[in-house]
Amino acid sequence: MTVSEKPIDPSTHPGNPVTPDDVAAQIAIEQAHVDKVYTELGKASERASLIEAEGLARGRISRTGDVRDEEITGLFERDALVFNANRRRATLEMQYEGLVFGRLDLDGGPTEDDTSDGGPINGADREVRYVGRLGVRDDDYEPLVIDWRAPAAAPFYRSTPVEPLGVLRRRVLRCKGSAVVGIEDDLMVPEAPDDLVVVGDGALMAALTRTRGARMRDIVATIQRHQDEAIRAPARGVTEITGGPGTGKTVVALHRAAYLLYSDRRRFESGGILVVGPSAAYTAYIERVLPSLGEDSVTLRSLGDVVEGITTARLDPPAVAAMKGSLKIRRMLSRLARDVIPETPTELRVFVAGRAIRLDSSVLDRVRLQVLRTHQRNLGLQAATQALADAAWADNPEGEHSVFMEKFLDHMDVEAFLLQWWRPLDAREVLLWLADPVRTQRYATGVLSPAEATLLSDSVRTSIDTGTWSVADVALIDDLATRLGPMRSNDKEERGFYEVEEVDDFTGQRVFDPSTGRAVWESTPTGYQVTPHTMRERLMNGRLEAPDEYAHVLIDEAQDISPIQWRMLGRRGRWSSWTVVGDAAQASWPDAEEALQAREQAFGSQVRSLFHMDTNYRNAREIFDYAADVIRAEVPDADFPLAVRETGISPIVRSVTSEEIPAAVAEAVDALLGDVAGSIAVISPARWIASIRSAVDVSSGRVNVVDPMSTKGLEYDATIIVDPAEITAESPGGVRVLYVALTRAAHRMTVLERER
Repeated sequence: MTVSEKPIDPSTHPGNPVTPDDVAAQIAIEQAHVDKVYTELGKASERASLIEAEGLARGRISRTGDVRDEEITGLFERDALVFNANRRRATLEMQYEGLVFGRLDLDGGPTEDDTSDGGPINGADREVRYVGRLGVRDDDYEPLVIDWRAPAAAPFYRSTPVEPLGVLRRRVLRCKGSAVVGIEDDLMVPEAPDDLVVVGDGALMAALTRTRGARMRDIVATIQRHQDEAIRAPARGVTEITGGPGTGKTVVALHRAAYLLYSDRRRFESGGILVVGPSAAYTAYIERVLPSLGEDSVTLRSLGDVVEGITTARLDPPAVAAMKGSLKIRRMLSRLARDVIPETPTELRVFVAGRAIRLDSSVLDRVRLQVLRTHQRNLGLQAATQALADAAWADNPEGEHSVFMEKFLDHMDVEAFLLQWWRPLDAREVLLWLADPVRTQRYATGVLSPAEATLLSDSVRTSIDTGTWSVADVALIDDLATRLGPMRSNDKEERGFYEVEEVDDFTGQRVFDPSTGRAVWESTPTGYQVTPHTMRERLMNGRLEAPDEYAHVLIDEAQDISPIQWRMLGRRGRWSSWTVVGDAAQASWPDAEEALQAREQAFGSQVRSLFHMDTNYRNAREIFDYAADVIRAEVPDADFPLAVRETGISPIVRSVTSEEIPAAVAEAVDALLGDVAGSIAVISPARWIASIRSAVDVSSGRVNVVDPMSTKGLEYDATIIVDPAEITAESPGGVRVLYVALTRAAHRMTVLERER
């Protein structure tokens, strides 16, 4: 069914003949109930504050400092009370906006999932349930609002005119703070009872015509039946949510995360839920969805932030990203992790038990490779020391073996040698070895061509020049860290892979470095200088942490994840259930088969559940038809959803010269600022972004100039697509990335084609 974007006046719509007075009366009824809810909410907040105050009064320690067992117990009780009370109060305060959003009028008969939480409110023949962001009860413990995730709320999402589940009318309340400002009704039976007023043209379409802001909105009030089935699917195994652009895959997955926390809080809150998206812009866009649903314990990460200790948003050129993301790069990483450390001693010369010991580079190489067959490098120091001792004895087996071994293992010169030859390695330091083109060509033998190896080495030097890792580097560092093993700090002051020994002649002092926001060591010429002021040292700033493992991992834009990135994610989901969201037609990763192989390895043998979203709620039909025609020529089997909304306005397509692009974009922006009330994106290939930013006024905060890859997962009221042919040419996914750009707009789109 196609629905017009123009709102329908309920007082004149012949299919819903209600007067403005009827609407006002219905709003007043809902306002009375919402007022009652907020009164109870205030009481609950006061109770939480009292409990918090009681907790703070507990566990006070005597002035003498004599802490007894009962006082330790009091401290524990105090902390538990304060923590839980503070958390409850924060939850109540967070839900102030839009707490009550739904109402169900039921015919009083049994309904699907009708269990406990919402008893009759106004008589046996007509049951009313209010649905909201969290459950609220009155002083008699009767439900005033049912949590949207409770089984009793399921009919709010699952009822349809074909299968009403006992629902007569579903009503969505639009609130501003605690004030009800509007209502929209959906009738679930062929004819409404005489006393049942039906207002508006349906909650879903009213929501779809609203403007887009800087952050994603939840859809908790307008979840559709097929979306609800995916949200409430069993937690076990892998739940895959597929569908074309605008089908709500992302927001359904986020609501699923909130539902899992509600349904099995002990498991998922203690084990954690990790949500991974394509970019920092994406995580900023979605960050308020889960808190608005009553959950703030989920970990949000972009692909550049997955590894603790590294944060980056810089992207490599497509050819370099493809090399770094392919599984074949693992052969190079293996060679890196096993190679000799640059600028370390190439032979060992010591006197032990009166004998001269000399182990040359060939012996050292043999010992190194022997130890690395069975040990991670950073955990192999003891084995390496023993292997050196064995090699030294084999070189000159004279005297008492046990005496020789004891003296060798305790020898200060041997220890000094090992501090250099087998020192702990940070994975970031090892990756930086690729900045040496000679070493890189050696590691790349049989893996990359010489030209590719040069590109790879150049990319690492770019990291050093800019002081930033690329997003693709993060997964390489994670792979290397797994091969090397954890660093051992030994209670030393750490600056990345540097370890500062406490030496007598150290005359430095700690100062604040504004460029990094960290305390660093400054030192005199006689001191031990470890000052991360160079770009190389900035790359090493901070400490890599071992991977956290989660109870559930949620991956969005899964079609863009490289094989190496899948392995990185798999290390964090070894024992997890998964929710995976994607659309193959929007893929930017070129080798789908290799990515699928890595993805299946990450999932293991877990059971799979598939949910398909086939309705486009974002794009007006005119916009999506244009985008579908573009992708259909290259990807005829793409997943094309049905766009359900029309504006009557087709995309504007103009042909411009290269010189005209900045002015044409500025003109289009000015026009769209008057046509839409919300956000506007100028989506441009890299070659035009600088000139466009200098020509377009972005001071209103409504206009953004972005590259196509940065729009993944985002949506806008209107878009201006600049030079679509160049977008296709420069993008790793070609026309698939152009398809992404063409499906970001909800209401208006202008396309500026460059004359060739």
